[in-house]
Amino acid sequence: MTCYKANTIPNKIGKNITLLEADPTSYAKLSRIMNDVKFSEIFIIIEELEDVRYVLKNIELINSKIRIVLLHQWDDSNAIEEEYDNLTILYREELLATHLYNQLPNVPLVAQNIGLGRGEIMEVHVPFGSAYAYRHVGSIVQRKWKIAVVYRDEKQILPTNATMIRPNDTLLILGKPVVLDGVYKTINKRMGLFPEPFGKDVYLILDFRHDSKNVITYLSEALYLLDKLENKSLFVRIIYPNDFMLLEELKRYDSKQVTIAISYQNEEVQRLIEFDIHEHNIGLVMGSIPAFEADNLKHTLYDLKKLVYLFGDNTLMGSTSSIILMNDKGKMESISSTAFDISEKLGLKLALCDFNPEGDFQNKDMIIEHYETLAQILNIEIRIEQKIANPIREIAQINHVLHIIPFEKCLNSNKWKKLISSKMQDFILTTHKHPKLLVPFAII
Repeated sequence: MTCYKANTIPNKIGKNITLLEADPTSYAKLSRIMNDVKFSEIFIIIEELEDVRYVLKNIELINSKIRIVLLHQWDDSNAIEEEYDNLTILYREELLATHLYNQLPNVPLVAQNIGLGRGEIMEVHVPFGSAYAYRHVGSIVQRKWKIAVVYRDEKQILPTNATMIRPNDTLLILGKPVVLDGVYKTINKRMGLFPEPFGKDVYLILDFRHDSKNVITYLSEALYLLDKLENKSLFVRIIYPNDFMLLEELKRYDSKQVTIAISYQNEEVQRLIEFDIHEHNIGLVMGSIPAFEADNLKHTLYDLKKLVYLFGDNTLMGSTSSIILMNDKGKMESISSTAFDISEKLGLKLALCDFNPEGDFQNKDMIIEHYETLAQILNIEIRIEQKIANPIREIAQINHVLHIIPFEKCLNSNKWKKLISSKMQDFILTTHKHPKLLVPFAII
């Protein structure tokens, strides 16, 4: 580093920096320095504009191919003509604005001078209450992105699948910029805002082909849930209407918080429902099992990654507890924040159960650790139960529960298959006793 003013030298500099007191505007002095050492890059930070022009001319005469980076700090943006092919100009105002922006809270830091510099490397802070807090890295579906490093207490951690993410951790993540933007939003979605992060409001589907005898009961359950949530609205979509007296009764519920909409066109129900969900920022869809299976609705809601509440013979108002049957670790940790949210909102006691016919309770320690940690942090009681039993028969004997389940793509409705299977997805749609909450387990 060369300088010709003593006060330009910082008090602390790196050990690999050599200081030379020389005037870079002097061709002779600069030539001697550059001939003694073969430099690959030159950075210019000079206050006087005329001095900069002399330095640039000197460098051009000495080595016209060397790369030059110049800090532009003058009011006239055209003060330096970009006539040099190897000259990169950094503008002081842009650097200052970027630095100030990076100091704002809840702003992801994007590597601008590393890799492609397009946002494919991002640093994200994990706030308390994040949906990612207290989850193991291996439980997070990382498609087209990756958690490369975890920073905690000024230490660098190269994560394994067993590494648990904690509040105030900083994650260095890699991937496609558009994917990382979605990951950032998901990490910063906080618990306690059910049905977020899947959306804001509640959507009730009343299919008169299947629901005409229960529409008032279903609407009452939806209103009960709405009363337990904060600042949410209910959108009721009526399809295949065939009872006009019932329609008139339902219209009486229309209010500022409740919207009643009737569809008399039955040809494009699937497209209509999909439009409603996007238009009204729906997070939770409520409906009966027959309506859920009709019109390919089951696959539409799975693709949209929305929460789905399926009515049961027992009502939500009569439920005293919520239950999760242990499954794949990644799915269990992914749905945990939603399970705690809904249980707290409704005042339900949460139970995490492992019913296994063969008594294979191994490899469940990480799931239990995750749920117990969240329960302790959120001050919510949780019951852990492991029992040698058929899960289908066991849960059928339990009363007054909300069954919380990962939203699988393949949910079978074949009643005969459940007789020979112990898989959750083979009996969810064949039993109507308990209300069910289907939770998408891979948002990103």
